[in-house]
Amino acid sequence: MTTARHRLVAPDESGFYHCISRCVRRAWLCGTDALSGRSFKHRRDWVEQRLLELADIFAVGLYAYAVMSNHTHVVLRIDPGAAQRWSDEDVAIRWVKLFPATTDGVIDPVRCREKEAVLLGNHERLAVCRQRLGDLSWFMRCLNEPIARRANREDGCTGRFWEGRYTCQALLDEAAVLACMNYVDLNPIRAGIADDLGSSEHTGIKRRIDQLSIVQSDASIPPVAGITPGFAVLAITTTAYIELVDWTGRRTRHDKRGSIAADTPPILRKLGMGDAAWQSQVLGIENRYARAIGSARSLADKAAAMGQRWLKGITTARQLGDIAG
Repeated sequence: MTTARHRLVAPDESGFYHCISRCVRRAWLCGTDALSGRSFKHRRDWVEQRLLELADIFAVGLYAYAVMSNHTHVVLRIDPGAAQRWSDEDVAIRWVKLFPATTDGVIDPVRCREKEAVLLGNHERLAVCRQRLGDLSWFMRCLNEPIARRANREDGCTGRFWEGRYTCQALLDEAAVLACMNYVDLNPIRAGIADDLGSSEHTGIKRRIDQLSIVQSDASIPPVAGITPGFAVLAITTTAYIELVDWTGRRTRHDKRGSIAADTPPILRKLGMGDAAWQSQVLGIENRYARAIGSARSLADKAAAMGQRWLKGITTARQLGDIAG
């Protein structure tokens, strides 16, 4: 049974979320279709570039992503308050960048400026645009709809490309955020389509590794793209995070095809979780939790806030607490 999205994602509160969009057609989103033999690898670039573009428009920080063969994972922090602090001019520029004016299918700078001026003169419409720029559902809509239209044109067909509704999980504490980021960044490794982090194309971890030389090694980990809060959101550095992902990826899982080949000593983690609890948390992101991920207490509080008596994952969180203890 579905739940109204506004009950899970508070419209006026910042928070971390894990979103998954899955393709419904037999043809793959990306990669090579095993039945037709046709390659769609170029579509990974479409999705990745669109993600990075939207992160610079919306009031979000993009912390992890993975573009897979028939689905995408995104971990982001939505910050509606940031959009409320933007000037009217900034909102107008961002909105027109999101929906630019075109002439014969080409973006027209003159018409874009005219559109910005019209929007600045319509305060009611501007308020709606401001709210949408800090809205998670609008972010996912603006990610998925253009990709679907472009893929349909390429395939010469119409109809649904994505499932009717993207999956969303609220990440309620730092351990949940870091575990989910690890899960997402290691998707190509677990699927056996990459041998190590450096070859995990179209993922947030690959982008972090590529940007490592320009990131302060002793600073709190920033988003891959998008707005950076004026305070530390996650108490881990970029270098330490990459080491954590690398170590987690070296843990063998018998029912999965891939893992990083060699073994190294575990890095120091300040999450209050042992090896077994951490591994269970990372590997249980999709099958042991549903609408939210966090400690047993945070899940119970979230259930109460949503008007529910229970959320899937509370029992798992209690068990992991026992393991960690």
